[in-house]
Amino acid sequence: MNIVLATNNKNKLVEMRAILGNIFENIYSLSDLNIDVDVEETADTFTGNAILKASEICKITNMTALADDSGIVVDALNGDPGVYSARYAGGHGDDEKNNDKLLENMVGVPKEKRTCRFVSAMAICYPDGKCVTAEGVIEGVLLEKRDGLDGFGYDPLFYSTELEKSFGVATSSEKNSVSHRSRAIKNLLEKIK
Repeated sequence: MNIVLATNNKNKLVEMRAILGNIFENIYSLSDLNIDVDVEETADTFTGNAILKASEICKITNMTALADDSGIVVDALNGDPGVYSARYAGGHGDDEKNNDKLLENMVGVPKEKRTCRFVSAMAICYPDGKCVTAEGVIEGVLLEKRDGLDGFGYDPLFYSTELEKSFGVATSSEKNSVSHRSRAIKNLLEKIK
């Protein structure tokens, strides 16, 4: 089966392709298909946004489409930035400004109250209209400053208690072994077998 990944985020493309491996015959990006579409994320849940993206790209391509919506949920901020993670500081996908704003909003919060998690919702939509969804979560602690230059998004601020290091210093294979995105994909693949 061929599949198209419903994202323009180059980092997500690399990560999702690595996690999926050779499960699908061909994994296309939007740019592979010369599609320049940014589906507006208007839902108030990760799952809702993933469905919006996957269903729209499925309609455009008439191909099975897989989409992810993910973000960081910080307990001390009542779940923010949540579904607004990519545009937390205003512009979409400005990792530096998003990290800066999150750090500013967490000034003075003690370590024991800096609990957070990465959440990923995956949606796969088929040309016949069927959609299947799944979520993946990894718990952690929000650091007081960036640690590492690897990864993307909030990775340098997220300390994984499982890996005992930040996602900013973890190798891609270490991160993919425990990440919210890999767990969501695994859960989704179990549902669609």
